Amino acid sequence: MSDLPFTLDQLRILKAIAAEGSFKRAADSLFVSQPAISLQVQNLERQLDVPLFDRAGRRAQLTEAGHLLLSYGEKVLSLCQETRLAIEDLQNLKGGTLVVGASQTTGTYLLPRMIGLFRQKYPNVAVQLNVHSTRRTAWSVVNGQIDLAIVGGEISVELAQSLEIVPYARDELALIVPISHPFAQQEIIAQEDLYHLQFISLDTQSTIRRVIDQVLTRAGIDTTRLKIEMELSSIEAIKNAVQSGLGVAFVSTSAIEKELSMGVLQTLKVDRVIITRILSAISNPHRYQSKAAEAFVKEILPQFSTPGLGKYDLDYQSSEAVEVLSDSSRVQSELSEKKV
Repeated sequence: MSDLPFTLDQLRILKAIAAEGSFKRAADSLFVSQPAISLQVQNLERQLDVPLFDRAGRRAQLTEAGHLLLSYGEKVLSLCQETRLAIEDLQNLKGGTLVVGASQTTGTYLLPRMIGLFRQKYPNVAVQLNVHSTRRTAWSVVNGQIDLAIVGGEISVELAQSLEIVPYARDELALIVPISHPFAQQEIIAQEDLYHLQFISLDTQSTIRRVIDQVLTRAGIDTTRLKIEMELSSIEAIKNAVQSGLGVAFVSTSAIEKELSMGVLQTLKVDRVIITRILSAISNPHRYQSKAAEAFVKEILPQFSTPGLGKYDLDYQSSEAVEVLSDSSRVQSELSEKKV
């Protein structure tokens, strides 16, 4: 048995009778027979156990209960129409919400540019950006709280089993120095020079710190000999410290575009050392993907992807850069090998 003692069709009939003033004219306006209208009204009155029309006069007059039902019925029908239009807007990207996630560096420097382009094209779609750790972001994607995300950190095997993880872009980590530094006028320094610098770094638990140590070790550099002057908790703090002459640091090139254009920081190359990590786009293939999410993936992601790296490429070009796969890509590779 239905929880509601009326249907939407009965509300439409009630509204038509009240507007037309008679059962016959209401039937004509709805393109149904008068007996069908009368039967629906009788059923409605029986279901509500109250008369809705005063049948004493020639014109169909609503009773007090009829007026009350009509008042609420018009709100219900209006809300139904609004719902239909909202769904159409979603399909046509004239409304709705897109929730995008990111780990700290990508969420601070890369995603705002992506969202800006998306909003230019689809201004009526609200976009929400959630910036958290890679693990928390991945968990939110699995649970449907985030539509898609760009991350560069480690994703546990448990979470990765429920995700589609696609290598998306290379994030190069550059060595930055203040413009007053003795090395600032050099384009490239020797590996041995690293032992004479004072470094400002993220803490040892950060993904970026681990990637840097891995690449330097592979290049034959003893990371235990590097002088860590201080450890800070954010990229912005590190940039400010370097700019103030407190040391040098490896940071993502996406994080220093403004400082380089202003001429307040300088980048250096280290002989035979290129530090890159792989950013991954993650989504949940088992959940419904909205039109907004589809548009973001198809139209925005390719504009920022690294050519030749993954399915979001606009073009394929070979790259000579030596890279270290981020943990998220490594986990996905391990899962693929197990499936084979």
